[in-house]
Amino acid sequence: MASTATAVPEGDLLHVARPGWTPARRGSVTTVGPGTADDVTTTPEELVDLVRYPVDDPGSEDYRQVVVEGRRRLGEVGAAELPGFVTPAGVAALVADADSLASRAHRSGGRGTAYLEAPDGTLPAGHPRLVRGEYRLGVVAYDLFPRSSPLRVLYEWPPLTRLVGDLLGRGTVHPYADPFGALNLAVMGEGDRLQWHFDQTDFVVSLAIQTADHGGDFEVHPRIRSADDERYDEVAAALAGTRDGVVTLPMVPGTLLVFEGRYSLHRVSPVGGGKVRHVGLLAYDTAPGTMGSALLRENRYGRTEPFAEPPAEWPVDAVRVAR
Repeated sequence: MASTATAVPEGDLLHVARPGWTPARRGSVTTVGPGTADDVTTTPEELVDLVRYPVDDPGSEDYRQVVVEGRRRLGEVGAAELPGFVTPAGVAALVADADSLASRAHRSGGRGTAYLEAPDGTLPAGHPRLVRGEYRLGVVAYDLFPRSSPLRVLYEWPPLTRLVGDLLGRGTVHPYADPFGALNLAVMGEGDRLQWHFDQTDFVVSLAIQTADHGGDFEVHPRIRSADDERYDEVAAALAGTRDGVVTLPMVPGTLLVFEGRYSLHRVSPVGGGKVRHVGLLAYDTAPGTMGSALLRENRYGRTEPFAEPPAEWPVDAVRVAR
């Protein structure tokens, strides 16, 4: 899903405990590692179910069938789900990894439109481009992932990049070059949500790691608009609460999802219960070298300068972050 964050007041990078950060408890330090067990699964070959999804053998008939079915689903509903892409042992490793990283998430929230843009005051009242919805979430940036992180290791695995490109059928795709946005962990707890919105990119790739006790559903109005027709009446009805045509994609842990959200209205419903919802967001583009803007970095991650190496402990003195 595209970035949805509010601006952080200028100068906040100079404060150790500024709004938008989720530090550890006062006086405590979080040390991040690949997991707590000695036998944590960390290699892509151990994480992925290679029998069901032979991404390491792209010339095989089984691989071809995975791609054919994925493309069919993308054509029908704009979403290709690969349930069980990560094995149960792999999911356990990803959960341990996500739990250790969650305190590093930058928190943001507010009210935004479905079009992720400033409302146009010349439009009539009630126009869907003026309708706002609430969003709240935390995001861990790529530069905070230890190099041994199972999620990072999987994202940086060339066979996964090749699979994403083959599913999309858009030619070669490339991992983002952005040290913040290439790989994110979305951390959503009690009351967190994402408003109905369209993405500003053609596609996104996500990996379900842990579901919430209640809510946190990924709901979609597939293909509700097109490049040639905004279909404002249908969008307005959806934003007003109609459930006609809504599809809920079951983000079961271990599911890899390739989603085309530019023309499909979607949201994450409010999260409830004590269990945190963890989803990995893996960024690719058809062009190499993709970077986010400084404004996006400030809004989504609360800082503009990346760490040269992932910090071993958290929190880190924010004065050092600003330099």
